[in-house]
Amino acid sequence: MDIIFIRELRVETTIGVYPWERECRRVLLLDLELGTDIRPAATTDQLSLTLDYQAVAQRITEWVAASDFQLVETLAERIAERLRQEFAVTWVRLTLRKPGVPADAREAGVIIERGDRD
Repeated sequence: MDIIFIRELRVETTIGVYPWERECRRVLLLDLELGTDIRPAATTDQLSLTLDYQAVAQRITEWVAASDFQLVETLAERIAERLRQEFAVTWVRLTLRKPGVPADAREAGVIIERGDRD
């Protein structure tokens, strides 16, 4: 299995359980590692035969902007589901970071892995 990755994708959304968190949108940072087979594209030099990371970033950015979850855990799970369904990746590792929360930390978040890592 090969991995295509995106680091520090900045997405804006409403997220949080506390009223003060829901008063304004905030920027989240996503790191994505996506399991796929790049050999067909590497052999032919054709974008259509690989995972287009620009299309992935655009789709996730649009979807997250329209979302309204309370927990980063829920958002991370839904992003992983979408990636596996819409882009047919066999495996995903997603790190979702929420900068400035808690107040005395740089960031908090979750790391999840879903799918088969063969």
